[in-house]
Amino acid sequence: MSDRVQAVATNIYREFERMIPTYGEDVVKDMMPHIVTILESLDSAFKENQEKEAELELCKDDNEQLMSQYEREKQLRKSADQKLLAIEDSLEEERKEMNDRMEQLQLNLKAHELKSKNSHDHSKM
Repeated sequence: MSDRVQAVATNIYREFERMIPTYGEDVVKDMMPHIVTILESLDSAFKENQEKEAELELCKDDNEQLMSQYEREKQLRKSADQKLLAIEDSLEEERKEMNDRMEQLQLNLKAHELKSKNSHDHSKM
């Protein structure tokens, strides 16, 4: 029996001892089985409550660990997303530079082809 329930049982017993001279032993004797049943139920409820409190503490610990893990993963995801955006931006800029360079090379090629054609045409004359 838990200490708390034991203390309640002791207090009830003292009260019964005070009642015996006034009301007699029979009154106390008839009430004892009911009191014992109540105390046993109280003890059972108290133990169940302690188990639930222990379970609750475990759940709180689990929740705290899960929240920490969630926050870490959230930060990692944010960091990965930022890196991905930076890479995408860099690739887009590089692609644009390559396209610009390609256009410039094509213009240069056309200019050289035109010069070559003009030179070829001029030499025929």
